Amino acid sequence: MENINKSFLGRGWSFPPEFDNEGAKTKMLIDEKDIQSSLEILLSTKRGERVMRSDYGCDLHELVFEPLTTTFKTYITDLIKTSILYHEPRIEVERIDLNDTGELEGRILITISYKVRTTNSRYNFVFPFYKTEGSELK
Repeated sequence: MENINKSFLGRGWSFPPEFDNEGAKTKMLIDEKDIQSSLEILLSTKRGERVMRSDYGCDLHELVFEPLTTTFKTYITDLIKTSILYHEPRIEVERIDLNDTGELEGRILITISYKVRTTNSRYNFVFPFYKTEGSELK
């Protein structure tokens, strides 16, 4: 079962880009790892930041100073679902949970439960969203 060729799920550069010791080849991600990397890039990209794809991104950075209310949680969930719908066609979002137990530290953990459309495999992706800057490191 492990030897199934799933190349139809995609292949892309690792992010940040990595090269082998000789510098001739880039490290590539394939299958589910490529999807996870794609989700991380999508959620951490501002709209307009990508050349030739001004609509790509999620704009989570604009929500840094918003109070953590029910309206905010609903808005952020909808923003993520919409971004994935338009920019990651390989998956279908089943559920998005926001864990706000780290709110006082300025951190929200976003858990995305999704299904890969072509294989019906289910996965979870956790994205840490920081509501504060990392300028006061100890």
